[in-house]
Amino acid sequence: MPESPPVADGGNPLLRGLRILDLTRLLPGPFCTLYLAQLGADVVKIEDPDGGDYTRTLAPELFALVNRGKRSIALDLRKPDDAERFRALAADADAVIESFRPGVMDRLGCGYETLRARNPRLVYAALTGYGHTGPWKDRAGHDLNYCGYAGVVDQNGPAGGPPVLSGFQIADLAGGALTCAIGVLAALLGARVSGQGCFVDCAMLDGTLALQATTLATLRALGKPLPRGGDMLTGGLPNYSVYECADGRYLALAALEPKFWRNFCLAVERPDWLRRPLAIGAAGEALRAELTALFKSKPRDEWERLLAHRDCCVSAVLAPDEALATEQIRARGLIEDDHGKPAVRSPLRFVGAQTATLAPAPALGETALKASGR
Repeated sequence: MPESPPVADGGNPLLRGLRILDLTRLLPGPFCTLYLAQLGADVVKIEDPDGGDYTRTLAPELFALVNRGKRSIALDLRKPDDAERFRALAADADAVIESFRPGVMDRLGCGYETLRARNPRLVYAALTGYGHTGPWKDRAGHDLNYCGYAGVVDQNGPAGGPPVLSGFQIADLAGGALTCAIGVLAALLGARVSGQGCFVDCAMLDGTLALQATTLATLRALGKPLPRGGDMLTGGLPNYSVYECADGRYLALAALEPKFWRNFCLAVERPDWLRRPLAIGAAGEALRAELTALFKSKPRDEWERLLAHRDCCVSAVLAPDEALATEQIRARGLIEDDHGKPAVRSPLRFVGAQTATLAPAPALGETALKASGR
C-alpha cells in the first residue's frame, strides 16, 4: 500500500462540489461541519446579524479554530425576507445542518418538510441534545448533562472518589459532532444514489450512550456496572492505569495483552510479575502498590526513554502543548499555522485523494452568495 501524504495540498478534496448550510452554534455543530469542510465541502455559516455564532464573543479562539474554511452569511430568519432567502439557498444546497430545539425551524418557516418541497434531494440534519422524539426532546442541556445521563460521568474518576469531568467534551464532539457527520455523509451518499434526501435526527445523548461499549459489555456480563474506577479500562486492573513518577509527572501503563505485560516485566527486571497480569482484588492492590513504588523511582522522561521502544504499551502522559510538539505529530504534518497559532489539520489521510487546505474563520456576514449557482 502506498504511503499516504503527510499533509493535504487541497488538490482534489473528496467532498468538493457539495454545499452545506450550517446554522449551528457553539461547539458540536461547528466541529461537525469543520470535518466536512476539511473534506472539501463548501460550508456556509448562516448567522444571526446580531453577533452571529455565540463563540465569536464568548470564546474567540475556539470560534477561529472550529470555523476555519467556512463562509458566513448574516440572516435573521425571523424576518420574512431573510427566511425566504434562506429557503432559496437551501433549494440549491446539498445539506442543511441545524442545532435548534425541535420545532424552532418549523416555526420560522424553514423546517425539513418546507425545504424538502423545493429540494427533494436535500439532506437535513438536526443535531440536538435529546433528539426530536421522546419526553426530554425540549430540555436544555450541555455536554456535562448528556454525559451525566449517558452514564459516562458516573464512571469517570478514581475508585472511592467522586465523579470527575472528562478532559474534553465527549458528548459534544464524539457523541454529537462526529456521529452527526457520519449521518450526513451516509445520507448524502443515499441521496446521490436515489435522488432523495432525508431527515437525520442526531441526539447527543444517543450518540454518547452508543460510545459506552466497554461499560455496556460489563453490564451484559454481570447484570450491573462495576463501581467507578473498577472496570477493566477505568482503573480496575493495575496493568492498565496511570502512575506518578519521581518528578510529579505521570506515565500510562497499558500492558493488557500477555506479550506486552511480559515485555514490560522483563524491561523493568521484574520477572516475578509475569504471572500477575490480570490481578484483581487484594492481589491487584498489592501489585498496584509495587508498580506505584517502581514508577516513583524515576522521572517521567527517563521512564519514557527506557520503555517507549520495548513494545510494552507504556507512554508518557503529555500536557497538550507537549502533545503538539512530539516528533510523531510533526512527522504526520498534523499541525498547521493559523495566523501564528496552532490548528489541527484533518486527521484523515487518503491515498489518491486529498483533504482541503482551509482559509481562516470568516468574518460575520462576509459572504455575498446568490441563491443559484456555485
